[in-house]
Amino acid sequence: MSIRLGVPSKGRLMEKTFNWFGARGVTLARAGSDRDYAGQVEGIDNVELILLSAGEIPRELAAGRIHLGVTGTDLIRETLGDWETQVDALAEMGFGQADLVLAVPQAWVDVGTLDDLDAVAAAFRAAHGHRLRIATKYHRLVREFLRAHGVADYVLIDSQGATEGTVKNETAEAIADITSTGDTLRANHLKILDDGLILRSQATLFRARRTTLSASDRATLSDLMIRLRVD
Repeated sequence: MSIRLGVPSKGRLMEKTFNWFGARGVTLARAGSDRDYAGQVEGIDNVELILLSAGEIPRELAAGRIHLGVTGTDLIRETLGDWETQVDALAEMGFGQADLVLAVPQAWVDVGTLDDLDAVAAAFRAAHGHRLRIATKYHRLVREFLRAHGVADYVLIDSQGATEGTVKNETAEAIADITSTGDTLRANHLKILDDGLILRSQATLFRARRTTLSASDRATLSDLMIRLRVD
């Protein structure tokens, strides 16, 4: 057996993850070409690198098929119900920062808060005969957030493409999506509600809670945590 470490398989998240580990004396690299999802680890023995999409990593952690994984806080909390019983957050890594926010059209000049949205949603249903539509990829997080703030008269519309464009395309009246700078929201004439921050997310190193480790694996994990300066 070995400690299985899952990291994003492409793009800036992979590069920044490799750099983060490398700065701590653990070198991660692809084993072959960019099409090869196997990896190699130098600087510590008995650790296997598994390259996965960031979206796959939460499920692999929950299933215990990997022991450690790097992915966004947003993906962990969206994918895993009762996530704290399934994974431990070991270290925020200082990159991949983004906010999950609730945004409405800039033209809604009288809508600046969740209370305003709640009032508009009730009026919208009365006027149009259907609930106000909110486009998002983050159904669990958005539903929990709106429930906690007493907003009820809405329906979530699944969006796996350019969520910001759904309002312009008239397939939704509002959106909940990840943003780093807000530039894309503004370009699509959308504004974030004053109290519309749902979650601050960043790349984080997580550990699976539902795994069985041998004595040698526990020793490897302990050594790795020391090298990574993780408590």
